[in-house]
Amino acid sequence: MFLRQFRWACQPQRRYSTGISSDFASAIAELNKSNSPNSSLQEMESVFGEPPSANQACSSNANLSPTHETPFAPHENAEAKQGLTHISSSGEAQMVDVSSKEITKRVAIAGCKVILGKKAYDLVSANQIAKGDVLSVAKIAGISGAKQTSSLIPLCHNINLSHVRVDLKLSEKDFSVDIEGEAASTGKTGVEMEAMTAVAIAGLTVYDMCKAASKDITVTDVQLKYKAGGKSGEWSRKK
Repeated sequence: MFLRQFRWACQPQRRYSTGISSDFASAIAELNKSNSPNSSLQEMESVFGEPPSANQACSSNANLSPTHETPFAPHENAEAKQGLTHISSSGEAQMVDVSSKEITKRVAIAGCKVILGKKAYDLVSANQIAKGDVLSVAKIAGISGAKQTSSLIPLCHNINLSHVRVDLKLSEKDFSVDIEGEAASTGKTGVEMEAMTAVAIAGLTVYDMCKAASKDITVTDVQLKYKAGGKSGEWSRKK
């Protein structure tokens, strides 16, 4: 109410006097009476409607305050958080330090399948591949590959293997060669990579021996089947 009176009193008047008009003085007196927060709030309600809520008031104050940007906090490396030991805290590749690990017997078994197709399968089973005995050559290649793992896989340790086995078996059901490889050692790190490298190299050798007869050959299902030893103990793939 006093705002309306004040606005009216401030409008230009046709008559001027050297003193303050009674209406203007009345408006100022009304304004002085409104110094308390409650009366100001009531006047605000009468002019503008309901007062702003506490949340809105806080939001307004926040908007009026200087903007402070939240400092950038880099996320932890996702791979390192999942426990990948070949990734350092700074996200760089690293070779794992195994000097503090215990020396235990380590064993790993891996598998692989080479799907030949009927034409190549018949030639392999009859030992009529021009390059020679496919299964025997692939067996030797797999054993040699296991011993060369640290040269092929950059961050693998150079392990003294105590045993390597590679077996290849023909499967007429799907015209394939089933390959199984085993590696063993007594040391501070596992031999999973040696077993998997053995079957992978053996599978690629089968392909190389048979590619003249057929290009439609698939090397597939290279996987770890079993491991034992070390801190994580025994593990077996569920069938």
